[in-house]
Parts: sequence; structure tokens; C-alpha cells
Amino acid sequence: MKEKAQARREHLAKMRAEQKAKERRTAMMMWGVGGLVILLLVGGVGWYVVKDRQATSLDAVTSVSYAGGEHVWTPVKYKENPPVGGQHNNYWQQCAVYDKPIHSEHAVHSLEHGAVWITYRPDLPKAQIDKIKSIAESTGDANYMLVSPYPNLPAPIVASSWGKQMTFQNADDAKLPRFVTKYQNGPDTPELGATCGGEYAITATADEQPLPPEPKGQASPAPSESLAPSATPSPAKS
Repeated sequence: MKEKAQARREHLAKMRAEQKAKERRTAMMMWGVGGLVILLLVGGVGWYVVKDRQATSLDAVTSVSYAGGEHVWTPVKYKENPPVGGQHNNYWQQCAVYDKPIHSEHAVHSLEHGAVWITYRPDLPKAQIDKIKSIAESTGDANYMLVSPYPNLPAPIVASSWGKQMTFQNADDAKLPRFVTKYQNGPDTPELGATCGGEYAITATADEQPLPPEPKGQASPAPSESLAPSATPSPAKS
């Protein structure tokens, strides 16, 4: 009888030990699965953050320094293509969307007032051009947006502000609207708050009228019939 009781106690102890071992294995498995899930979540979030940063990073922006206020009446040979600063015509370009090239000398004056100028190769597909126009109409302040084709660009699309420039291969690049929001009317703008329109703004494209001649007997720009545009561009909508 005592031997049977002892055997029973040993059997129960063995069963309890096996049950506890099973519970420990189950708990360890659950902790392992939970840890793996957390690791995957953390890794996924980290990957998303890195990918998002890469998609919107403006590290490729080039920067140059130019003094403002250098107004001239003659054509200017610029170092950058397209220009981002330097000497420029006394009259600025009306901020708008243009379907034909504009004089760089007027555009640079608009950059001095805080505009962002998006230029694109004339042979860029229409869908890409439409995307650029959509960005100009919906990003930042449309009153400080210039868009125009530009021959012989170093890339399909180039965005410029005063002293800042970035190239793009595709208009769907998330960095393009980010460039607009960061550098439009940015801290490097020499004449922050100056208008990009008004009565002195040029609204004609380069083929419609030449650079205006220096007014005789006038110390500052003033409207005249010789500056009247032959056509009006489609304004960018806010």
C-alpha cells in the first residue's frame, strides 16, 4: 500500500513538473512572438521614416550667394542654368504660368521678390507639364510662382529660388512641392514682401517683346506703351 501511494505521489509530481515546463515553453513562445511583432513594427516604422525622409529630402539643393538690388538694362550672362540670382532687369516678370520661354533677366528679378521659378525642357511630355502646373497652382503662394519652358536645361525640370536650385527627373517627385514650400519667400529673399505683380510687372514672353530699353531721363522704372504686353499669360491659381 505504501509503495502504491509513493508511486502515485511521484506520478503526480512528474505530471505537475511536466505541466509547469509546458507552461514555461508556452510563455516563452508567446514572449518570443510578441518580441518579434514589436521588432517588426519598430523596424517597419523606422523603414517608413527613412523612406519618407529620402523621398522628401532636399539635401541635393545647391546654394550660391548673390547680393540683391543689382538692376541693369542690358542682357546678362548668368553662371547658373537657369539663373538663381545676380544682375537683373529693372522690371520683374509677372508671377504666372507661361507656355513659352521668358527673359531670365525679368525672372531673376521675380526671384529677388521671393518667387520660385519652375523651368522645364520644352520637349517634356504634356502629362509632366500638367503636373508642374498643378503644383504651381496648389502649392505655396501662387502669387509667387513662375513656370515656363527653358531650352537646354541640365535636367528635365529645375526649380529655382534666390540662391537655391534643385534638379528633377520627374514632376511626380515629392521633393518638388517641398522645394516650393521651403524656399518660396524664404529667408534668403533680398526683397521679402515685394510684389511679384503690379503695374511694373512684365507679362509678355521672350518672343513677344525684347528686353525693355533704358528709359531716357527717368531714374526709376515707369510704365510705358513700349512695355505693354502683346498677350497675357494664364495666371497661376491659388
